Amino acid sequence: MWRSLSAAFPRAFLIALVLALAPAGAKTLAVCPSCPIKTLKEAFALAEDGDTVVVNGGHYAEGNLVLEKSIILEGKNLPVIDGEGKYEILTVKADNVQIRGFEFRGSGVNFVKDQAAVKMVDAEHCLIENNRFINNFFAIYLEKSRHCMIRNNHIVSNAENENYSGNGIHLWNSFDVDIVGNYVAHHRDGIYLEFVRDSRIVDNVSEDHVRYGLHFMFSEDNLFRGNVFRRSGAGVAVMYSKRTRMEENRFEYNWGGASYGLLLKDINDSDIRRNVFFRNTVGIYADGSNRTSVYANDFVQNGYALRIFANSMGMIFMYNNFLGNTFDVATNSTASYNSYLKNYWDKYEGYDLDKNGIGDVPYRPVSLFSLVVENYPQALVLLHSPLVQFMDRAERIFPVFTPKAIEDDQPFMFRILWSEWKNLPSDTGR
Repeated sequence: MWRSLSAAFPRAFLIALVLALAPAGAKTLAVCPSCPIKTLKEAFALAEDGDTVVVNGGHYAEGNLVLEKSIILEGKNLPVIDGEGKYEILTVKADNVQIRGFEFRGSGVNFVKDQAAVKMVDAEHCLIENNRFINNFFAIYLEKSRHCMIRNNHIVSNAENENYSGNGIHLWNSFDVDIVGNYVAHHRDGIYLEFVRDSRIVDNVSEDHVRYGLHFMFSEDNLFRGNVFRRSGAGVAVMYSKRTRMEENRFEYNWGGASYGLLLKDINDSDIRRNVFFRNTVGIYADGSNRTSVYANDFVQNGYALRIFANSMGMIFMYNNFLGNTFDVATNSTASYNSYLKNYWDKYEGYDLDKNGIGDVPYRPVSLFSLVVENYPQALVLLHSPLVQFMDRAERIFPVFTPKAIEDDQPFMFRILWSEWKNLPSDTGR
């Protein structure tokens, strides 16, 4: 199932190596205000496949630049290429293009054309690295592109609402793309993937977005690992997708009336492990998520650690830590077709007579008050009242209303440490 991800980083380094091999006889063209070539348009006209165009510091406002040759485009002293709030800045329609060392600023807003600072159209083996993108509609946009790397870029805009803003990194109908080590802030979505497969999103920081830090739509066989998703309308949304791996990410401070760290909407056969969900309104919100494993994650100080709707089936929650959450698990049904096993629950008050580290009585993570709130949200104002505390205490002693179908038969007595997680099963059998 995961064979498409197995060669992730070796392939990425091969891309960079291939891009570095220029044809014999390739030349370098210099662009600067005092050079014979003063504009990028002139350089593009004079360049041939395999050439390098070096642009020295300065301010270049040349409307929409269109590149149709396989060249290296390199900035020295951070030259600014300005869209003046009107134009798509650079449109690339060629393979084997490298772009590095520039500041792209002020692409125009256009809801029909989705204007971007850099747009790659039907391109292969592209590399976009070490650039700054400031106040653009879309910053980096890949359309029908393959075998590309987007690495170590600083991408910041000024989005204030969802309807009049674009995305930081946007991929459409593309595959085998690495998005690595970027900082993305203040867009509609930080990173957006639609009809994307066999791609990797690794070690990025995506924060303060109007909508999502990362957004998947209709995509398959993708990995996101080691990222931070912080203070956005919601952290990550994975929708109508399958075989997504989500590993070692941090989802934090995603607060709001309809916010969550991770939304799973109609996804299948995916894997969520070794992530930290810290101070989100909801840690994981699952609606129509099937055959998905949630292994070895930390859920810390969230409003809801898990909100799992009844239409989610075949999910496995195992070896997770639940610490300081208002509600550990909430659901809209007394039935469950999911499994909870060997998790640590800080609210568990059972005993361990045989001292094997596993509680001798099951734990029911759905509280009576959480069931009340699901049906009457306004009751949340009573959260810290003595009445609610009494209700939950009584229900734990004599469970009547909380669903028996949702219980952990082997709760851990002690928190599971990261150092122990390396010994947990490496595959869930998907």
